Amino acid sequence: MANHKSALKRIRSNNAKRLRNKYQHKTVRNAIAVLRETESKKEAQAMLPKVTALLDKLAKRNVIHKNKAANLKSGLAKKVNSLK
Repeated sequence: MANHKSALKRIRSNNAKRLRNKYQHKTVRNAIAVLRETESKKEAQAMLPKVTALLDKLAKRNVIHKNKAANLKSGLAKKVNSLK
């Protein structure tokens, strides 16, 4: 158990940040899944910039690695462009 006030605060803040990161990461994963399920090219093209922005935010905040974000964005763009 922590013995210092600062250590107790760090535990609280780490827990809050962990929950926030978990929520944001799950939200993005759901958005990616919805985009991948979309059959309409028009809908997918409308959703792609929003999902891309979410991925960029997660990468900027180090929730996910920047290369992972880049790979996901690339794959989603290919998927959207292949739709008819």
